[in-house]
Amino acid sequence: MNQPVPPDAPTSAVEARRTMVDALQTRGRLTSPAVLAAMRVVPRQAFVPRDAPLSQVYDPDDAIITRRDEHGAPTSSVSAPHLQGRMIEQAGIGPGDVVLEIGSGGYNAALIAEVVGETGTVVSVDIDPWVTERAKAYLTAAGYADRVEVVTADGALSLDGQGPFDAIIVTVGAWDIAPAWIDQLKPEGRLVVPLRIRSITRVIGFVRNGDRLISNSVEHSGFVPMQGLLRHDEHAVHLPDTSGHQLTLRFDETPLADPHLLDGVLATAPHDAWSGVLLDKSEDFADLQLWLACFLDGFCRVNAEARTDLANQMTRTWFPFGTAVDGSFAYFTIRFVDESTIELGARAFGKDATGAAERLNTQFRAWNANARGAEPTFAYTPNDNERRADADAAELTKEHGTVSITWPPRP
Repeated sequence: MNQPVPPDAPTSAVEARRTMVDALQTRGRLTSPAVLAAMRVVPRQAFVPRDAPLSQVYDPDDAIITRRDEHGAPTSSVSAPHLQGRMIEQAGIGPGDVVLEIGSGGYNAALIAEVVGETGTVVSVDIDPWVTERAKAYLTAAGYADRVEVVTADGALSLDGQGPFDAIIVTVGAWDIAPAWIDQLKPEGRLVVPLRIRSITRVIGFVRNGDRLISNSVEHSGFVPMQGLLRHDEHAVHLPDTSGHQLTLRFDETPLADPHLLDGVLATAPHDAWSGVLLDKSEDFADLQLWLACFLDGFCRVNAEARTDLANQMTRTWFPFGTAVDGSFAYFTIRFVDESTIELGARAFGKDATGAAERLNTQFRAWNANARGAEPTFAYTPNDNERRADADAAELTKEHGTVSITWPPRP
């Protein structure tokens, strides 16, 4: 474990922290005076590896990996400062609140401790003893040992003798919502959770409404996945291309019934088709991904191995989402109509390449007509509660409940 940095930070770190917070405030990325004040006080360099340069430590948008598994995949990190601050804002916490953090790192818990003050309570829980021991050491070195209780446990379970909580902030990616989180919330308590919806993660601020949860804020980001009882693994299908490298299709929920139907699909002639949906090249269309996750048959995330043609094109002419049904596959691509305008389209392969491309293009048009530029509302209903049917909502069934996503009607 990396040794914690002493709290008596050099002046350069103090200046770097001040510059970071000023930038977050000036750009309007954080607006809560209490959160901004906390970020001016808590030394982030005390919670990250010693060798992390200050330029990275106090970069508003930089997450710092603190541990990887044997394959090099991140298993623990300190999230980007702007996101940590924004999640605390989403939780709506204030002085005297009782707050549960699920996923320990130390820095976020210290920020929460500053916001709730001496009369508040902060409990931070993580399933990994390495993580909790590290968090305890770092919090102690930074002067927060008496203000944050760190517990080693599965965050999906209720904590004996703790709560109820005014707010629960989950700092790891969750595929579902644990029943314990709702049970431990006070009436009208707030839950902030990075919820995975068919590979698309949204950091959703929920408010408890009886035994249901209703969203009041949404942010875009990705997180290290949750372990333990709420762990959920994707299903992977590998497709070799003509160069000997491969694409990997990842299905978050329903795997392909017969993946072998896609054998050799990338060796077939590609079919390109265009939707007629035009966008300014600077327009943010991240919510299109959520729409596809909800409504596109065979929706999958696409990973391109280095040296594949797709890997060379990524972020320039294609985006890592597609559709695979039976023996056909299509991925999301764009083309430039002029210097400032792009058109959404699909490149498809297989015995029904035309149909696969049209599946994508149909959803591009539906998104353009019904959801472009609109912020959806999320609701979560546990399994033992009566669902409130909404003909216009997308519904995704989880293990412990149902997520409903509703886009506002277009004017």
